[in-house]
Order: sequence, then C-alpha cells, then structure tokens
Amino acid sequence: MLVAMMVALLVLALSDPVHRAVLQVFEEAKGIMADHPLLGPALFMVLSALSAMFAFFSSVVLVPPAVYAWGPVACAALLWAGWMLGGLASYGLAWRFGRPVMRWLAPGRSVARYQRRLRREASFGFILLFQLALPSEIPGLVLGLARFPLERYLVALALAELPYAVGTTLLGASFVSRRFGLLLSLGAVAALTAVLLGRAFRRRLGSAPRRPA
Repeated sequence: MLVAMMVALLVLALSDPVHRAVLQVFEEAKGIMADHPLLGPALFMVLSALSAMFAFFSSVVLVPPAVYAWGPVACAALLWAGWMLGGLASYGLAWRFGRPVMRWLAPGRSVARYQRRLRREASFGFILLFQLALPSEIPGLVLGLARFPLERYLVALALAELPYAVGTTLLGASFVSRRFGLLLSLGAVAALTAVLLGRAFRRRLGSAPRRPA
C-alpha cells in the first residue's frame, strides 16, 4: 500500500499544474476542517479504523490532505490511533462472535491457516512479527478468536502500527513539499521491508509447532 501510494503521489507531484491544483483542493479542505476542529479529526480516525478492519478500504489517500491541514505529527498520531481502534475492534468482534465474523471480514483460507498454527501461548516476538507482516485486519481477527491476552495484543499492535503510521505520513508530507528524493527513498524502503517481513514470517510460521489434533 505504501509503494502504491508513493507511485501515485510521485506521478501527481511531477506535474506543476496538477500539484498546484491538488494543493488548492487541500487548502479548501483545510478551511472546512478548521470550521470543524473536533469533527474533522474524529472522522479521520474513524476512517482510519475502518481501513484497519476491511482489506478493501484504505485511508492512506486521506493522509496528504491531513498532513496539509494538521501537520505531520498530528496526522501520524491520529492515523496511529485510528489503526489502533480498528485493530481493537477486529479483535473484539472475533472474541465475541467468533468464526462468523471472520468469514465476513476476512473470507478465504489464509485466516484459517494462521488460526491453526497460532497458539494462545505464542511468544510476543512471533505475535509482533505476525502483526508487522500481515494486513492489520488479519492479526486482530485471528488473535481475538484465539483468545490471545488483550494487553499483549495491544502492545504488539501499538508497536507494529507506529512505523507504518510514521512512514505513511512522511509519504504524504513529501508529496506536499515535493521532496522527490524522500518520496522515492520511502517507497524503496517500504518495498524492501515488506519483502523481508513476509519472508521472516513465512519462515517462523513454517517452523511453529502445530497444535495437537
């Protein structure tokens, strides 16, 4: 997602007229947000939470105007808090309603495969890698269904989502300021990190002991 956002922002930023037009839209949005100082951040957090729960929905397109309106620090904090809320909601729904919720929010065989390989007593390091390597909606559902301890899940969620929130915000900020070098560097780092985390998780998943039948 970060790489796709980087490519889209780079294409828009390369054209002076397009970039000016986009910033003009951001300026108008900033005025609207200034008129609603509580509703704007709350809506941004809600949309961020939904993006952490549904694979087909993403809030990253809202990050550049949010950076323009509130600055990178506030944007990263709101994005991180929204993703935390979304992960907690996924965890709570799976804990309360079980497999029907998983079939609705994350259909397919992958979730069931992860569920078979994860144990309630899994190490914190493995859970953190699980949270880092997969889309955010999957770990919350799997760990909620597994009744993984809430406090350990929240710590892993907070640690995993923070670098993504910072990286996504930096991408948005680099577009606003037209810092092409930073934009390209962040995209390369995001792609490399995704590959390394995916490989590390597959290795750990393959070596994890299976739950006895």
